[in-house]
Amino acid sequence: MGKEPAAPREQRHSQLLRGVLDLCLLALIAERPRFGYEIVEALGESGLELVSEGSIYPLLARMERNGLADTYRAPSPSGGAPRKYYRPTEAGLAELEAGRTAWLAFRGAVDQALSAGAPTEDTPEEGK
Repeated sequence: MGKEPAAPREQRHSQLLRGVLDLCLLALIAERPRFGYEIVEALGESGLELVSEGSIYPLLARMERNGLADTYRAPSPSGGAPRKYYRPTEAGLAELEAGRTAWLAFRGAVDQALSAGAPTEDTPEEGK
């Protein structure tokens, strides 16, 4: 059997996230170096629980290829295999700053468009 289709709300959330996930990853690794599972946990704590490890590794690899992130390995505190940590490069930090600026402008425009026609406290409700 095939996979069950996602609920419309979840599909919209996924589509919106796809466009900004790289900025979210850059923001998290700019806060402090992180390994993959730690990034997924942090995204989930932020309300982005749709994101899995399998979906971030290709994005992290692309960020590394594009010079936005670099990696290093460090021993696991539990004694397992060394963990691969990601951190932003100078270019990654510049990309994050530019992305934040673009996101804030975009978010403002979307907020304005979505508020058009929305009831306000000053708008009388029909039928009253």
